[in-house]
Amino acid sequence: MMSTEAGADGAGPADRGPDAAEAADAHPAAPAVPGVSTPGTPVPGTVMSDTAVSGTAVFSGTVGGAVDGTDGTVGTDSGGTARPDQAAAGPAAVTLDDVLAARKTLGEVIRSTQLAWSRPLSEQVGGEVWFKCENLQRAGSFKIRGAYVRIHNLPDDERAHGVVAASAGNHAQGVALAATLHGIPATVFMPDGAPLPKIAATESYGAKVRFAGATVDQALNAAREFADETGAAFIHPFDHADVVAGQGTVALEILEQCPDVRTVLVGCGGGGLLAGITTVFRELRPEARVVGVQAANVASYPPSLSAGHPLWLTGSSPTMADGIAVGRPGDVPFGIIHDTGTPVVTVDEESISRALLLLLERNKLVVEPAGAVGVAALMSAPHAFEPPIVAVLSGGNVDPLLLLRLIRHGLAAAGRFMSLRLRLTDRPGALAQMLSELAAADANVVDVEHGRTLAGLGVTEVEVGVTLETRGPDHAAAVLERLSAAGYSPTVA
Repeated sequence: MMSTEAGADGAGPADRGPDAAEAADAHPAAPAVPGVSTPGTPVPGTVMSDTAVSGTAVFSGTVGGAVDGTDGTVGTDSGGTARPDQAAAGPAAVTLDDVLAARKTLGEVIRSTQLAWSRPLSEQVGGEVWFKCENLQRAGSFKIRGAYVRIHNLPDDERAHGVVAASAGNHAQGVALAATLHGIPATVFMPDGAPLPKIAATESYGAKVRFAGATVDQALNAAREFADETGAAFIHPFDHADVVAGQGTVALEILEQCPDVRTVLVGCGGGGLLAGITTVFRELRPEARVVGVQAANVASYPPSLSAGHPLWLTGSSPTMADGIAVGRPGDVPFGIIHDTGTPVVTVDEESISRALLLLLERNKLVVEPAGAVGVAALMSAPHAFEPPIVAVLSGGNVDPLLLLRLIRHGLAAAGRFMSLRLRLTDRPGALAQMLSELAAADANVVDVEHGRTLAGLGVTEVEVGVTLETRGPDHAAAVLERLSAAGYSPTVA
């Protein structure tokens, strides 16, 4: 059961999850959507929890139906012919019947993940806001859905040779678990330097891990070569109709849990999850709006949608949302997303940091950066989306060391962590005097650096770097104002 914080108006409604007993004052369970429920599938519970918004995120993108632009440059598509591991692209590549069949295939393999309700975000938006908690799914993300369906649908003679995949995270773990559940061997290629926790998790699910290249793209090439040499079936992370159909089962659960949903925010890399959810809503709730969200630093969909076909993104910057850092949309999902007019918006790194901090601090949810981009989009433009809103938290597989850095980045983005540099006269007591000003401003000093030999310093000067904890943007501004009034010239590092 997930934690619930007390809001300003008192404790929120009781938690309800798939494993929790129902409380009398819990949010009423939504009825199953006609034509969606399968026999024996319980209607999932919901979780009520409070969320606080801290800071203002920056939003980049058009949310009125048009497709957002991007600062990256794109190259022409080098191909256009689908590989043997891909299905034909286009709006009919995946149908509602395919998704319903995928749900039947998955059966009890997956968890019907719960919804978490956010009171403060709901109040800010003016309607209900929910989080679809795929970070609590088996193997830590939605990826097990598509991987299991793809492996299940392989012909027996292909499955007998085992499967191979390439990934640095969620897809690796999803394929490893799905293969083990089918009783077949799995080989997963990872780039050199993949996080140790993800390597260990993938191996713990039964896969053999190999390393190839410095990037996921190079690992993908090695996986395809392995498939050609051994006969193992290559399991693409997003560019296959079976994978898209499997991911689309998330939408069936959303419609059962929140049948009056008007907007669904979905993180998008190659597009498999977004295409699967779009397929279901196109048939069952065409009046609702599905919106894809990408990290602005690696956004391959906006220019591709503008061009009308997938393009390689040749100009990009590093992003913390590595799980959706894909250089080219998949042919199969792109066909669905393009032909249904599904919009894709982008969010910057600071807004992702704020979303991660919000989810961790107030909802007690560990979510990886790629899984939080939908929340980042909502925090950035709370009135751009019609409620009720569901933001899909697509995964929670985050390296603990990275999580530490993300928390610090999120605190800084929210104005609660500040690094300053300033120059002092090199005399006894000068540092203590400056620190006394910080103490008077009620700022907590975390770290101090003191340098006398830096280039550009005068003979009687020292440069001091100070890291502070503050209570938010207003308090940080007050600290700077006090230092300036005391005669210092601080710069924010």
